[in-house]
Amino acid sequence: MEIALFFDPVTPTNIPANKHSLSQFVDIYTEESGFPDLDGVQIAFIGVKEDRGAINNAGCCDAPDDIRKFLYQLHAGPWNCRIADLGNIKKGHDIRDTYFALTSSMEELLRKNILPVIIGGSHDLSYAMYKAYEALSQIVNITAIDNSFDLGEEETEINARSYLSKIILTRPNFLFNYTNIGYQTYFVDQSAISLMRKLFFDTVRLGIAQSSLEDVEPLIRNADMVMLDISAIRMSDAPGNMNATPNGFYGEEACQMARYAGFSDKLTSVGFFEANPVYDNCGQTAHLTAQMIWYFVDGFASRINEFPGKVVDDFFKYHVSVNDHEQPIIFYKSKKSERWWMEVNCPENVREKYERHYIVPCSFADYQTACSDEVPDRWWQAYQKMM
Repeated sequence: MEIALFFDPVTPTNIPANKHSLSQFVDIYTEESGFPDLDGVQIAFIGVKEDRGAINNAGCCDAPDDIRKFLYQLHAGPWNCRIADLGNIKKGHDIRDTYFALTSSMEELLRKNILPVIIGGSHDLSYAMYKAYEALSQIVNITAIDNSFDLGEEETEINARSYLSKIILTRPNFLFNYTNIGYQTYFVDQSAISLMRKLFFDTVRLGIAQSSLEDVEPLIRNADMVMLDISAIRMSDAPGNMNATPNGFYGEEACQMARYAGFSDKLTSVGFFEANPVYDNCGQTAHLTAQMIWYFVDGFASRINEFPGKVVDDFFKYHVSVNDHEQPIIFYKSKKSERWWMEVNCPENVREKYERHYIVPCSFADYQTACSDEVPDRWWQAYQKMM
């Protein structure tokens, strides 16, 4: 597919001329340079100037170019990866046209093992991201860093507050797990929290996540796609969002989670949504988003290509017997990064279907739980979904 047809080039005014800046490290689509050659590209930036699905945040469509102004002022790290900026998805006559263009572009990039970094735009674009995996018949895990669940009402059109329910209700369904990091209870209906438990999804309240940020790393590492909604960040750090609130993650915490995402070998796409230049203060939110993207790329450039199913000799393997549990729980600890995984008993008839999901990222605390003769909650949730 010739995806160049879906894109408008980046205007030169959004590309600082500093010879030491990131702009010199990225192959950027401009009128002068033409659409980038994708051979050998590992990361592709995609701007999506779409806000027709935004709720109370009109103007976020202008964020991609605003973010680029700050992103391309930053210096590249010691990276050995090729990055291209494909420009901005053309805004369709109907919002579904924009979804189609984003889905088709992502599908082609994923086939080429190129990781799309979506710079939005409103959060409903996550639905179009998911549809790219559906087109590839790939079962996926989604992690959202957001202050609410975005379930909406079943009968509403797709928007930034209802995209998740549309994903859950899609048939056939390719969603294995959804994780929310940073929800604030007063923004979430209790019935929605109950639904998340019934579906065996992972949810982490803001206070819990902030008290031990390293504990959310396995949840991010388990994701195929991560979406970060700017409303998850406190207003003082990211004022450029009409839905910004006093509480939320600090900017440095958001950057740390972006780096966790980049470092994850499993993750294949990421999206940054809902930044809005209309409400921004001296470009603070755009600058923070640019820094989050920088940290994501820094994490990606540091990947060490480790997964227990690939090179077993790179891992310590532990068999932990748990009372009233027929088989021991198998844990893996990386000799390189000291990260942990655990193997979930997967029936043979669905083992191939869930080959990317029955070895679950976990923490040392999960191993300690098993050693205390208890089955970790993370193990049970994955097991229930595969039965």
